[in-house]
Amino acid sequence: MNVLKRFNLRRMVAGGRIPGYREHAGRLSAEQYVEKVCRGELKDPALSAHLKAGYQIKGVHMSYLRDEQSLNYATFLELKNSAYRQPKRTTAASPMKRPVRKIRVCAAQYELRSVKSWEAFEHQVDFFVATAEQYHCHYLLFPELFTVQLFSMLDPSMKPVDAIVQLAGMVDRYREMFIAKAKRSGLFIIGGSHPVRVGNGIRNVAHLFDPNGNVHTQDKLHVTPNERQEYGIEPAGEGLKVFETSHARIAIQVCYDIEFPEPSRLLTLAGAEVIFVPFSTDERKAYLRVRYTAQARAVENVIYTVLSGNVGNLPQVDNFLINYGQAAICTPSDFAFPTDGIAGTADFNSETVVISDLDLVVLHETREMGSVRPLRDRRLDLYSLEAKKPVEIIRVS
Repeated sequence: MNVLKRFNLRRMVAGGRIPGYREHAGRLSAEQYVEKVCRGELKDPALSAHLKAGYQIKGVHMSYLRDEQSLNYATFLELKNSAYRQPKRTTAASPMKRPVRKIRVCAAQYELRSVKSWEAFEHQVDFFVATAEQYHCHYLLFPELFTVQLFSMLDPSMKPVDAIVQLAGMVDRYREMFIAKAKRSGLFIIGGSHPVRVGNGIRNVAHLFDPNGNVHTQDKLHVTPNERQEYGIEPAGEGLKVFETSHARIAIQVCYDIEFPEPSRLLTLAGAEVIFVPFSTDERKAYLRVRYTAQARAVENVIYTVLSGNVGNLPQVDNFLINYGQAAICTPSDFAFPTDGIAGTADFNSETVVISDLDLVVLHETREMGSVRPLRDRRLDLYSLEAKKPVEIIRVS
């Protein structure tokens, strides 16, 4: 096809030849000929093939291109991209003179309640995926170890350390579920964390699922005393990672990890713009440790932090009897951001979500021109921070 094409996220347009028109030119106008081809009354070597492929006729033009067989007539064709979502595209870009990079994030506030089957568990997960999709989000975050809800399917007399081993045995099904949901919805899903057996030990591992069906992981690097004693989870891990996605450069710090300032600073220096924090806390003081430190990380590094936690209860499960949490999205503290440094919060202890738009260009402008510039004003002559293992940069499709 001797034509000019242009493709973008919304549609493909083309100028299509109509070589069969020449022999009908004496009795049909170009418009009449094209109409008959569309109805299937005539066949055109080029136009019929385009129509079969799904192109739609938008117009017929003279001298759109030079083609002797078509007598210089051409059709203006359009093929729409079925995967294109206009509202989602609108939240990521707008017609402004400066570059615009915006993302919409959704943090789940997940209620732990007894379930009798995997299907019941997946049905609850579907609620959050459908909500994030309906509100045109780019990222969806689930809480730390929210899959302990599946404990309610196990023998209630089972010891916690044995139950976590059983849960680790479900990791393949957990991954398959979220791979399918990320591919179907087009979301980047941080599937909270799930126990994973590595060698003879158990690790608490966060998972990132991208829309192309790929799975990326970030180990929880710091383990609480309770995790070690009750579940035998190891303070292990393969280091820090920054995931360079199509919308933003993100990182994941699981619960306790956000309470340590050094990893967040290393992630920021490696390019992270948003840190997702899946957490699980049992009462208010524990929650506020995570919340306050996540807010501090946002201020001191000029980044966004997104928190997602468990609420509700599992009365038959040790250490998950009660849960206290509030999903929140924290911002830096400067004029370009909300006065209290909070982009959004959910109501305490109810199953819901919090959704917010995050402007990444404003983030970088604040780092360079903000009221204070903590990344620029570090006294490297007095102190330094160095990772013993370099932060890994992972390009996510």
